Amino acid sequence: MAEGLSHPSILAGEPVLPLRRRWMRWRFARRFRAPAWTSSLPFHLLLFALTVLTTLIVGAGIEANYLAHRPAFNLDFSLTLFHSLWRHPERLVPGVPFSCTLLGILLAHELGHYLTCRYYGVRASLPYFIPAPTLIGTLGAFIRIRSPILTRRLLFDVAVAGPIAGFVVAGPALALGVMHSRAGPALALKGTLALGHPLALTWLARLLRPGVNPSQIALNPVACGAWVGLFATALNLLPMGQLDGGHILYALLGRKHRLFSRAFSLALVPLGIVCWPGWLVWAALLWLIGIGHPPVLVPQEPLNPARKLLAVAAALMFMLCFTPTPFSVS
Repeated sequence: MAEGLSHPSILAGEPVLPLRRRWMRWRFARRFRAPAWTSSLPFHLLLFALTVLTTLIVGAGIEANYLAHRPAFNLDFSLTLFHSLWRHPERLVPGVPFSCTLLGILLAHELGHYLTCRYYGVRASLPYFIPAPTLIGTLGAFIRIRSPILTRRLLFDVAVAGPIAGFVVAGPALALGVMHSRAGPALALKGTLALGHPLALTWLARLLRPGVNPSQIALNPVACGAWVGLFATALNLLPMGQLDGGHILYALLGRKHRLFSRAFSLALVPLGIVCWPGWLVWAALLWLIGIGHPPVLVPQEPLNPARKLLAVAAALMFMLCFTPTPFSVS
């Protein structure tokens, strides 16, 4: 989330090749050169450790809410929780299920990109995890690719590997969470967030909990972590810009990518007005960053049938993970 929520795009931070539009040369990401120590293993481990801590704090709150029959996420942040955890760090232990589930999905996603890069000899950084005081304790994760992407096939393989790896971990985690979640809705309290129901959650609930309305299942911390992982996968697979879905779209369509990317980003506007205002933020952010895509060095090479089938699989994953109204405030 992710990515986000990161976004966690596989090429976030540095475009693989320069865009032709002149104004893109002024982007901060191009003008800023990160210090060498930001690529060191200790720095990666530090970021990961801090993200473990922030997600443990959030997970402990989710566990407390679950046991008290309250919604998992609460907009009313209280310093009492942080003061309690500071004085009694052992109270972070109940946050382990949420933290392990969410970080496991994010790590699988980024390792999917990273290991594919290593397989093809593409220079890439280890995953950067982003700790943050958000509702989920992180802004996601990303890797930086430091070599040019030569062909559309290579771009496709690197882009699709992350969502597939993350989904392979998120699916079983969600199934496990749904099986052990409590039947019965949580108390509707002011300032709490109700989570949407993507198709993956609805179908698993009907399969594993027959006779129980999916909307009447109070998700436990493992299911909440898996839900966030699905949401991050859906954001990554949005077919626009330089998100994972945008890379896949460019690998499929080449220069036509820009037209479809523009159309999909405009489709977020009515979704933001009718379903969830956050889509308006995403649309604005994507237009600010740019909905185009840098060309690969050998753009003429098409995808083979096997990769086109994988593209269909990625579209199905997106439909299973996407929900028009991911959050609603009580």
